[in-house]
Formats: sequence, C-alpha cells, structure tokens
Amino acid sequence: MPTRRAVRHSLTVLAATAVLSGTLVSVADATPPGIPSASTAKTELAALTVKADGSQTGYSRDKFPHWIDQGNSCNTREVVLKRDGTNVVTGSDCAATSGSWFSPYDGETWTATSDVDIDHVVPLADAWRTGASAWTTAQRQAFANDLTDPQLIAVTDNVNQEKGDKSPDQWKPPLTSYWCTYAKMWTAVKYKFKLTINTAEKSALTDMLGRC
Repeated sequence: MPTRRAVRHSLTVLAATAVLSGTLVSVADATPPGIPSASTAKTELAALTVKADGSQTGYSRDKFPHWIDQGNSCNTREVVLKRDGTNVVTGSDCAATSGSWFSPYDGETWTATSDVDIDHVVPLADAWRTGASAWTTAQRQAFANDLTDPQLIAVTDNVNQEKGDKSPDQWKPPLTSYWCTYAKMWTAVKYKFKLTINTAEKSALTDMLGRC
C-alpha cells in the first residue's frame, strides 16, 4: 500500500498535469491581506521590543478561541479556505466540497481540505510567550481569528505541523523563495499586536527581509 506522502505526491502531479492540459483554470497562491512592503516591514521590525521569551506556563490553545462563527454559516477556517483556494465550491453549511489549494510554504497543491491546515503565521503559543499571556480572552480570540492582517494562511497540513510553535530562527518555509513574504507577514503581525521578539528571532527576520 502506498504511503500517505506518496499518494499526496501523486495527487500533486495529477493536479499539475490538469493545469497543463487546461482542465483547471488556475491555481492561486494563498495570499493573506495586509502584507506590508519590505521597507515597511523593516521599519516595523526595528520598532519591535527585543527581549527573552516569557514562560509557557499556563498556555492552552483553548485560551485562544478560534474558528469562531463569521456569519453566513461560516467559521474562520472555512472563510480562509474559500479565500485562499481556487474554484472553491461550498455547501449550504459553508464547508468546501471542491476546489484546489496551493501552499506557498512548500509549493504543493491539494484538492482535499483534509490535506490543508490554516496556519497561524505567528503561532498561538509563541504569542503567549511574547505578550498574549497578559491579554483578555477577547483579545486572544481576535488574534486567533484575524482576517484583516497576514496572520492566517492555508498551507500543507504536515508542513504546518512541522512548524509547530517555532519562530523563524527555528523554522522557515521549505521554499526559500517565500522567506521574504513570510518574514513580512510575521513582522507585521508582531507589530500590529505589540508582541515582543527575541534576539535570535530578530536576526532571522533581518536575514529573511534582506532577501526581498
């Protein structure tokens, strides 16, 4: 029996073949709103407070209520899937029944939502360690469901799981061509929510923005 990764690779090849043969109209990159220019991101990075990360004590994903109702029977995950996908068709419950999703982290394309995660660009646990532990539940909910800033993006599920709660000094997208955009998104979110960064994190972001 083929492995899950082998099956998924075959699906990616089929999707690419379909694009070349014209059976799919297009495959769009997942592009969250509010991604700043490189110059703006560098200015925002310089303005961030640099300090050691705080404690993980007390952290729980439940303290960041996420995938909340966004109206029209849709929750946050479903809104992002529709936003970041191509030719997405949804049912009356807002769940996607068909479509394709290109993950800019690794360059893979998927046609099943089970292969796609909605990544918090700045992970919830990282936010907790860098300032969110002092927020109210309402503030953490707003952060975890932010649709107006580059904080949520549809990507390959196992790539998101490999990332976990790591900051850019510990994990970067497999595609180096996306490092500039990733650093711009990460910096914008930290700046918007007044979260801190540590020294290694700032060094990594400075390097990544230098590739823009």
